[in-house]
Amino acid sequence: MILVDSTIVSVAIPALMRDFDASVNEVMWVTSAYLLAYAVPLLITGRLGDRLGPKRLYLTGLTIFTLASLWCGLSGELGMGISGLIAGRVAQGLGASMMTPQTMAVITRTFPAERRGSAMALWGATAGVATLIGPLLGGLLIDALGWEWIFFVNIPVGIVGLVLAARLVPTLETHRHRFDILGVVLSAIGLFCAVFGIQEGQTYEWGTLTGFISVPLLIGVGVLVLGLFVGWQAVNKGEPLVPLSLFGDRNFSLANAAIVTVGFSITSLIFPFMIWAQSVRDMTPTQAALVMAPSGVMSFVLAPFAGKLTDRVHPRVLVGAGTLGLAASVVIMSRLMTPDSPLWAMLLAMTLMGAANPFIWGPLSTTATRNLPLHRAGAGAGVYNATRQMGAVLGSAAIAVLMESRIAARLGSSGAPAGMTAESAQAAAGSARTMPPAIAEAFSAALSDAMLLPAAVILLGFAAALLFERPRHLTRT
Repeated sequence: MILVDSTIVSVAIPALMRDFDASVNEVMWVTSAYLLAYAVPLLITGRLGDRLGPKRLYLTGLTIFTLASLWCGLSGELGMGISGLIAGRVAQGLGASMMTPQTMAVITRTFPAERRGSAMALWGATAGVATLIGPLLGGLLIDALGWEWIFFVNIPVGIVGLVLAARLVPTLETHRHRFDILGVVLSAIGLFCAVFGIQEGQTYEWGTLTGFISVPLLIGVGVLVLGLFVGWQAVNKGEPLVPLSLFGDRNFSLANAAIVTVGFSITSLIFPFMIWAQSVRDMTPTQAALVMAPSGVMSFVLAPFAGKLTDRVHPRVLVGAGTLGLAASVVIMSRLMTPDSPLWAMLLAMTLMGAANPFIWGPLSTTATRNLPLHRAGAGAGVYNATRQMGAVLGSAAIAVLMESRIAARLGSSGAPAGMTAESAQAAAGSARTMPPAIAEAFSAALSDAMLLPAAVILLGFAAALLFERPRHLTRT
């Protein structure tokens, strides 16, 4: 639910604009508010799980998330307007931030190191598939029932989850930590400024937000405050919010570096693909999302196999193969993004992507937490998920800038009218079936160019994977 809700709203943008009589910028905040409220508290909620108990915090977060989903679904009927929906999404994001670190922490503290891979592989496969399945689920629900149901669908899942978690998840020992108040304040301010600036930079054309506050200034303040946060964590003689000793474990540091590239690449590749499928190939949102379905199917099918290997094989081999496979699949997708490429070839590329995914998400999360002391499982999970989310935010911002740049360049050399943008090209054409061939070719080429960015970034994850150390449990055997 948490990761599906990161992408599911993107399909509903036209319906929300129509029903709320809202602008594109207003509707974009329905996603932005969720991502901000989700990303910013992750360091804090990870540490709270160690202090209050992961089960207690998970159940609280799931309750908030489920009630907030009801709020979002009813916002139109109750006359709350777009601002009411955005407020509901903030509540959803806060609930999600309370849950996410606890899922990893419970696995880390429940399974011994030599058996943790299978459990974490299923966790990782779910995470990988969820980010891809959001647009598909959103398209099906909107076409069949209306946009409200992209939120209502969470309610029965949340209720079942509450019952099962209350009965089956163990109540684990808590650790009496002193809370790092200054660390909480610095991390919240720094992450908010950095994430907001990166996330909304394209909306404001990387210029002025209001008054003297500009996007670059906000990002700069965020980076500065995060630097102060790291400095405080280093000199704090009590219990820092993020114990820097976590990064003394080489595999933890490298896994965090790699998951940034994975979050960046998976998030960024969705945007140019969806625009190409719907604008150039004239697919509906559901049809476009169905082309991505083989990726989700393969991920789930191979997850148990990847899980067994995670406990037996060096993570360098698994993550290295997975990241190379993902990079190859994205390059193939890029080459196939033309007005007349065969769709069966794109389905094969998606299948390759799905085959690569289970060897990335599960092994990475397992490698990040395998050597951590149990009383720091929550802190480690919070850091890992925060870095993943930062990668997703960076990917979303970077791909938006690159797509705009490449579309302008390609359309400018295609014989299109001067100053024609992506939006005006689509509006003038109406659909792919009436789009002039030259413009269709240029539009496809621009989006194909943009797809090479996530392919290049994931290779940085491959480089990080090559530096993994052999896990201790494999050394003993």
